[in-house]
Amino acid sequence: MPSNSEHSSPLAVAYARSLLELANERHQAREIGQELDHLRDVLARDPEFREFLANPGISSVHRGQTIERVFSGRASELLYNFLRVANEKGRLGMLDQIALAYDQLLDEQLGNVEVDVTSAQPLNAEQVAQIGRRISNALGKTAIVHQTVDDSIIGGLVVKVGDRVLDASVRQQLNAMRDQLLSGAQRVSSNGMSVTA
Repeated sequence: MPSNSEHSSPLAVAYARSLLELANERHQAREIGQELDHLRDVLARDPEFREFLANPGISSVHRGQTIERVFSGRASELLYNFLRVANEKGRLGMLDQIALAYDQLLDEQLGNVEVDVTSAQPLNAEQVAQIGRRISNALGKTAIVHQTVDDSIIGGLVVKVGDRVLDASVRQQLNAMRDQLLSGAQRVSSNGMSVTA
């Protein structure tokens, strides 16, 4: 699943929406989403293959032969045909964005919401599940929780849902206390009182 910080172009969203509509007609929306996630993983691990698909100097005929060799019989018929059309339109360089947009559209359709949780120490499965339940209850959607560990936050949690961030980390609390102390010291200083011991 994608991170919330990633975005797709309007053209990629249009392609993803068309693919999702076709997948819905065939009752394959989740399966196509899984195939696209796998394809994104392949592209991330194989930059040469990604470059081959995106390179405008390579003919669509040559790319089409490679798509047939690699995906025919391995991918679903719908995804295979989609890749052939994307190749003919010169859009294979957008596969990453299309896959990301598809994931986001499918999440909306299923009532899912992506949640990024950062903690200073790894959370156990029950803690992750509890966070997911609380967010699901609060938003009325199914929370898909992705966990990140960052010991610089010292303790507590940073929770990101879409563009909203709830920072309940110890680091944030210490920063807030420091800011309060500094602003209090400045007020005392501006009143002409000594702030040195």
